[in-house]
Amino acid sequence: MSAISIRKLVKVYGALRAVDGIDLEVAEGDFVGFLGPNGAGKTTTIHSITGLCNFQGGSMRVFGLDVVSDYRKTRPLIGLCPQEFNFDPFLSIHGLLVYQAGYFGIPKSVAAKKADELLGYFRLSEKRNVDFRKLSGGMKKRLLLCRALVHDPKILILDEPTAGADVELKYQIWNFLEDLNKKGKTIFLTTHYMEEAERLSRKIVIIHKGRILHHGDKEALVRDQSLEKKYLELTREKADD
Repeated sequence: MSAISIRKLVKVYGALRAVDGIDLEVAEGDFVGFLGPNGAGKTTTIHSITGLCNFQGGSMRVFGLDVVSDYRKTRPLIGLCPQEFNFDPFLSIHGLLVYQAGYFGIPKSVAAKKADELLGYFRLSEKRNVDFRKLSGGMKKRLLLCRALVHDPKILILDEPTAGADVELKYQIWNFLEDLNKKGKTIFLTTHYMEEAERLSRKIVIIHKGRILHHGDKEALVRDQSLEKKYLELTREKADD
């Protein structure tokens, strides 16, 4: 069964076609690396799936449910880990996880236990009663993951989750994502790090200027001879004295 099904998706900002009629299938339980340069349409596609922006053409389904007409059913199926730190500054980090779970109808007692579990795994338990502004950048990255997972979604979407992370945190996140995927979680990852995509992903999707250039198994991309032996040579002219 398809976890995510996209047909002819179009998203326009004025004269810019940020997403230009893409088709994409993500199977349940898969781990997909979504690659492309800045401005390629990665975040716009994610925001269309999660309902953070409207789109002008095409359709999107999550486990067979339309993300527009069945939005009340599709939203709980997705957990989004964005790039930006968009936390409520008036709640403790434990409180904001419980509050987030409340959006999905999870009882406070159940949400509190899940929040404790996630904070413990990511070594944030000692900070449970402080607000996010008192956390380091790496701690905030971990808190984004906790918030995305507190309602136990079937799909986890991550928008460059290790950007700016130190080596220790990067490997902790990688190990955690691999374990989640082994347990059946569908993961959709955007990243600029080829090492990250190569280690984690089973499928690779490359988008450029709003269009899909490649969609297939990671191994097939690695074997693609058309990508070999391409390089850019730069020369510098001697400056005038």
